[in-house]
Amino acid sequence: MSRRLRLRLLVAALVALAVWVTFFDSHSLLRRASYAGELDRLTEENARLADENDDLQARLDRGLDDATVETVAREQYGMRRPGETVYRVEADVTPADR
Repeated sequence: MSRRLRLRLLVAALVALAVWVTFFDSHSLLRRASYAGELDRLTEENARLADENDDLQARLDRGLDDATVETVAREQYGMRRPGETVYRVEADVTPADR
């Protein structure tokens, strides 16, 4: 085998190895870039959720005021005060309203 042929085979093998590592390997550069993007996205989402958890915990720590309890009782449970008459109004959507 001539020296030139061995050099060409070595270069071809190195190119094939570089292509394999860049595109096809389980730790390829493309997958690593994808993982880095996903890590950034998940880190941002984690920070957003942590802030939301802090806000919700602060609301829990404050407790419920009377207005909130009354709103929930009326809207979710259909409760009313003694002697009060509740009228339910359903909106009728006509084609002209759309």
